Amino acid sequence: MAVGRFAPSPSGELHLGNLRTGLVAWLFARSAASPFLLRIEDLDAATASRDHEKAQLRDLRAIGIDWDGDPVRQSTLRARHDVVIAELTERGLTYPCFCSRREIREAAAAPHGPLPEGAYPGTCRELSSSEQATRTATGRRPALRLRTGGEVVGFDDRIHGPSERMVDDVVLRRGDGTPAYNLAVVVDDADAGVEEVVRGDDLLPSTPRQIHLARLLGFAVPSYAHVPLVLGPDGRRLAKRDGAVTLTDRLALGETAADVRAVLAVSLGLADPGERPSPADLVARFDVAVLPRAPWVMGPADLAGP
Repeated sequence: MAVGRFAPSPSGELHLGNLRTGLVAWLFARSAASPFLLRIEDLDAATASRDHEKAQLRDLRAIGIDWDGDPVRQSTLRARHDVVIAELTERGLTYPCFCSRREIREAAAAPHGPLPEGAYPGTCRELSSSEQATRTATGRRPALRLRTGGEVVGFDDRIHGPSERMVDDVVLRRGDGTPAYNLAVVVDDADAGVEEVVRGDDLLPSTPRQIHLARLLGFAVPSYAHVPLVLGPDGRRLAKRDGAVTLTDRLALGETAADVRAVLAVSLGLADPGERPSPADLVARFDVAVLPRAPWVMGPADLAGP
């Protein structure tokens, strides 16, 4: 048994890609007779919405996903995040970062030795106290970054196999004071006893950062399975611009929640076209070995409805 979870952000309706990832996470847990938790990642007050949260829970239930206990809102856990950030700061493992998003993009795009493409090169890592004071006087609110030593962290993903990446100085707290995703997800998963993290493979590059942070904090490192994304006809990540991409959209076209679940199951190699497997059927036949390792590209016909 390995406790699993799904952690959507209530910034909009779940689209088919989100539902597909949630279904895979649920199947990983339920096929092993394991607990399955739901966490609402609502730390970003500017985008989080209770209406979206309610709609997401409704859609998950509609396609057959259930969970153990009440959903936990990440915003209620913020005091715990602050305690962990304070602990890391006391250990001398953090520093303020005054870089703007543009400066970070430009720095990450420039060649900087062995760090992977897109990594933060440590621009603010060695600022003196006076240099920090000068930047603070401009009114720019700094983010807080984790001080790392260029560690290389590897892990074995249950879908993608071995992966290895050098860890950069990840943000722990944003300039507006909000705990950052990489910090919050590590703390929340550890505190909830999550042992298996199943999520979209757009987060695969961040996993070594999270493993490194978990080890620094003395947390058990969960196993990981990163589900290939769903792409639209143009090859970009599926989005509202692509048409009927939410359960609400599909219902309006005359499909049922069971129809949508069947389409998702076919895309995962867990059903044949024309089959209508129940959630229990999918649990019984779930096999990680048959899951696709490449993105699912939805063409115009797939998005047009029956």
